[in-house]
Amino acid sequence: MALRLGRLLQSAAGRLLPGLGDGTPGLGRNLSLSHTRNTVIVERWWKVPLAAEGRNPRLRRRHQVYRLVEDTQHRPKETMELILTQTIEDLGVRGATVSVKKSLGRNKLLPQGLAVYPSPENKKMFEAENQLRQEGKMEKLQTKTGVTTVKFLKKCHLEVGMKNNVKWELNPEIVCRHFFKNLGVVVSPHALKLPEEPITRWGEYWCEVTVNGLDTVRVPMSVVNFERPKTKRYKRWLARQAANK
Repeated sequence: MALRLGRLLQSAAGRLLPGLGDGTPGLGRNLSLSHTRNTVIVERWWKVPLAAEGRNPRLRRRHQVYRLVEDTQHRPKETMELILTQTIEDLGVRGATVSVKKSLGRNKLLPQGLAVYPSPENKKMFEAENQLRQEGKMEKLQTKTGVTTVKFLKKCHLEVGMKNNVKWELNPEIVCRHFFKNLGVVVSPHALKLPEEPITRWGEYWCEVTVNGLDTVRVPMSVVNFERPKTKRYKRWLARQAANK
């Protein structure tokens, strides 16, 4: 009976997994499960008492209970310091000393020439370069925040609301307030440029923003009819106006 049952199971397995018993290469390896190797640090929960001289310590069942001290797989990743030779987004500008993961530094930044080790010679070279930039003898570089701002502005569309019951003309101060109100970007009036023709009507326009005096981004701008925000105070005011009528 047991032999017959074994043959039935073998035939069923052959139908479900063809090639299991005919020596197909690689199939057994695909079905096997290999555990991942890792290192953990443990200590005994109960201390083993000292044994007499010349004798081995006597271990009991409670001495086989261990407490986990550290799992090396979840250690914080080690970092390394490098000096960037080029401006890299989300890291920094040329000459900046950054702390990155060892895998990123050794596999990408160093082989591709994007960074160098912070040796005394390299530090001295980049310090001299930064000094020349501050003196105006070399072209200035955009800061890390400036690079992020330029990237953000290239994706933005500004909407400026103007009233329809008064005459108005759009000026840089109004546009700067809407930049901060709608997009959360602080723009100085001297860094903003509007079209030469006065803007006195609703429509589609543009404005140019210069970031740190280096990069200029043209931002599309829509001038629309101003609408009051639907706040509770405004709704109560509308209700009072309707009641007075």
